[in-house]
Amino acid sequence: MFRRMFWFFTGAAAGVWATTKVNRAVRRLSPEGLAATAADKALETGARLRLFAQDVRAGMTEREIELKDALGLEAAEPELPGQRRRPALGTGQPHPKQPYKTYKQSQKQSHKQSYNRKDDH
Repeated sequence: MFRRMFWFFTGAAAGVWATTKVNRAVRRLSPEGLAATAADKALETGARLRLFAQDVRAGMTEREIELKDALGLEAAEPELPGQRRRPALGTGQPHPKQPYKTYKQSQKQSHKQSYNRKDDH
């Protein structure tokens, strides 16, 4: 009698365990589950790439300082990515590396026809 009860409860526990595993697998392999997994992986990869880029920038800045010290150059402040390279509007001075263009010359260049069909829509 105890032997039969033991095997009955063992079978019931195995059935519950298997059902739970199958339900989890079905939920994970559903379109919503796959999309959530892909989104999580994309966010994780983006975070890793962002950290890598920060490490590379820090290393570049450090190496630049070392090279400037070794060459005896002045240690100028590093240029931030968002700093202006052109003078502010209204100064009337063109950028030193670019020739001054008239309004008509700039309009001729900006109205070139695009061959990309997606630009028409």
